[in-house]
Amino acid sequence: MASDHEVLKEIEGSLDRPSAARVYDYLLGGTHNYAIDRAFAEKVRAKLPIFPKSALTCRQFLGRAVRHCAASGIRQFVDIGSGLPTQNNVHEVADDARPDQDTRVVYIDNEPIALAHSQVLLADTADPDRHRAIAGDLLQPWDLWRRVTETGVIEPSEPIAIVINAVLHFIDDDQHPHRAVEFYRDMVAPGSMLVLSHITTQNPVSSMEQQAMREVKAFYEGTTNPGLSRTSDEFARFFGDWPLEEPGVVYAPAWRPDSETYSAEEPARTHVLAGVARKAA
Repeated sequence: MASDHEVLKEIEGSLDRPSAARVYDYLLGGTHNYAIDRAFAEKVRAKLPIFPKSALTCRQFLGRAVRHCAASGIRQFVDIGSGLPTQNNVHEVADDARPDQDTRVVYIDNEPIALAHSQVLLADTADPDRHRAIAGDLLQPWDLWRRVTETGVIEPSEPIAIVINAVLHFIDDDQHPHRAVEFYRDMVAPGSMLVLSHITTQNPVSSMEQQAMREVKAFYEGTTNPGLSRTSDEFARFFGDWPLEEPGVVYAPAWRPDSETYSAEEPARTHVLAGVARKAA
């Protein structure tokens, strides 16, 4: 366990560069961000105006997917790379979808600021017996899963929804994200679900947008979370052999859209891929 001094140093170090979690928070209208994050977000927005709507698309998909999981009988959620708390967090959506309030949620993030804010949010709005925020790194699956089970919130023998929303596009293949996600798929019981979303640049609407995407990728190289794009086929690999829920891997606005869904008529415009799969019995 890191000392308070080590945590403080890590937090101070994370303020030297923009953070993807804090940029995402700013784009969603949150307040847990700093001038360096806001300046970066505006720089990207100027180059790629669809950028804020892509963030909104990821968040809207998360809400629809969590509601779907809850309606399908899932009562446990593990949100890996949960980022900074904003509106419609997983525990809020899940409790709203299951009025008996029998859902349990563990949030995990490896950024100290995101973790601290999540713990404060849960202290004010959540049930400590059912909701917890802990430190963990998606790329250290054994350690992360041990920490999840040690909370006592999650019962591993029952179905769990693993949520990895807007995270995998910050992890290059040489860091072995497929191996990590496979580990999580192996750890959960039959009937569990996997909720994923991912940025793609496979369908730019023009050569200008294609160039802008390359420049934005270069911008992210200077943040705490350098990014990359994957095609729909590359993204689909993360689901392994789990059967996909309808409509499969699609642009996020096309995944079970509702009346609030942004760009439902032009889903590819958002450059966000999404899908939900369920582990066979």
